[in-house]
Amino acid sequence: MAVKLDLVIKNGIVFDGTSGEPFQADIGIAGDKIAVIKKRSAISNQLSAIRAAKTIDAKRMAVSPGFIDTHAHSDFTLLADPRAEGKILQGVTTEINGNCGLSAAPLYGEASERREDDLRELGIKERWRTLREYFSILKKTGIVMNFVTLAGHGNIRASVIGYKDKLPSKNELKKMQGLLRDTIEEGAIGLSTGLIYPPGIYSDTDELVELCSGIRTPHSAFIYTSHMRSEGNKLIEAIKEIISIGKEAKIKVHVSHIKTAGRENWHKISEAISLIESARKKGVRITCDRYPYTAASTDLDTMLPQWTYEGGAEEELKRLKNQEVRERIKSEMPQKFRDNNLWKEVRVSEVNREESKWMEGKTMSYISKKLGKEPMDALFKVLIEEKLRVGAIFFSMNEDNLKRFLSLPYAMVGSDASVRSFSGPTRTGKPHPRAFGSFPRFLGRYVRDEKLMSMSEAVHKITMLPSKTFGIKGRGVIKNGAFADIVIFDPKKIIDKATFDRPFLKPAGIYYVIVNGAPAVWEGKFTGQMAGKILQLFI
Repeated sequence: MAVKLDLVIKNGIVFDGTSGEPFQADIGIAGDKIAVIKKRSAISNQLSAIRAAKTIDAKRMAVSPGFIDTHAHSDFTLLADPRAEGKILQGVTTEINGNCGLSAAPLYGEASERREDDLRELGIKERWRTLREYFSILKKTGIVMNFVTLAGHGNIRASVIGYKDKLPSKNELKKMQGLLRDTIEEGAIGLSTGLIYPPGIYSDTDELVELCSGIRTPHSAFIYTSHMRSEGNKLIEAIKEIISIGKEAKIKVHVSHIKTAGRENWHKISEAISLIESARKKGVRITCDRYPYTAASTDLDTMLPQWTYEGGAEEELKRLKNQEVRERIKSEMPQKFRDNNLWKEVRVSEVNREESKWMEGKTMSYISKKLGKEPMDALFKVLIEEKLRVGAIFFSMNEDNLKRFLSLPYAMVGSDASVRSFSGPTRTGKPHPRAFGSFPRFLGRYVRDEKLMSMSEAVHKITMLPSKTFGIKGRGVIKNGAFADIVIFDPKKIIDKATFDRPFLKPAGIYYVIVNGAPAVWEGKFTGQMAGKILQLFI
């Protein structure tokens, strides 16, 4: 009796996610699961007798599990544009969101107020407070990829304390623990921190240990991820802090977008890696991720001293409008900011006002000359006029260090990008090209061309390794009974096309992307199928 399948993938070279040797096989999919795998060395006829609604001939192509983006920021943009073309066309079938201390929920008090501008700009009319309420809205919207989220420490802290530069009282900490526990019970997989951003910047190590310690018992899979307190001048101290959190709270910890930022810090890579590997040998479960670029991207105002952020955006703006405060900021900025060459490495990616669009894609060096101001004064002017809503790209990293980080056996790939599409509300500015190119760039440039590792090892890094690290069961591997999240690509052609000048370009060499058994990309084109699921891992 013939097996009934919805989709058959024939003749492909299967990289199953385990890092083992690839093998030629036919794969049969029924519903949202892989139903049968037949190695071609075993049976000559393979699945030719099996009826399927659709068939893909994957001859000379690689067939791998869907890629898992370990560091995404699509919490709000997915509601505005669930197509997520930038991610799905590069093979991402699962995103881990809620990173850097910012998640979709919880949203109470000042945490909710702070997100209002974002929601309005994206045209999102719905409002929510809890993760359960957010998931309900997301389900109605529909999503193309699978969605996983962390609980943002920034959300939790701002919901209880606001943006004050203070440590929580015992009562406030208890409320924060309650919010975290509720959010975990509603489906979050752990806690994320953004320790260079308010309000996370005001926390200390004890606060983070206390929060995490209260959760570990009922959920052994709980993970703590961190945009650390420093990725440059105090990188070593920051790595020691995350190791101590893992050790004291007895939880898994994960360094987000690990880097050595700033030329003066590039030499610290060996000590940083040594610290992590020593901790791993002592039983600390620590991993990391990295995007395959030497430029970072975040808010332009992260260049300012920590004290300028206290009280939220309105208070920060008031300070920047005060001449005496501006002079104080100038006096406190590191010496390197007096070097005009540094400003050539800071590029504006997105602004708030239409009349400032000419700045997008331009360096702060160029902008300051155009405005007839010194770079620091130009920085103040831009931040004030745009009401702090300025994105920037920082060219601060080293290619050799990038390769060393990517090569670490416990390092994964995270885009650090929100979803973008070729049209609609997410086609704005000149964002970092990682939103369209991270995974094909990793596989094409660094694996195939520069031979940092084998293709099997590389596929493992972006499939099974993150699924195990973050507790995503049944995904990240090609085997019978696994969810049918699959990418079919040409190993000889896969490469990123997006650049800093032209970031909205799809990659080459990816022809099919299957999410939960449904084709989201067919013959290189987005199909519009919305088969993504919300993965509530602890429920």
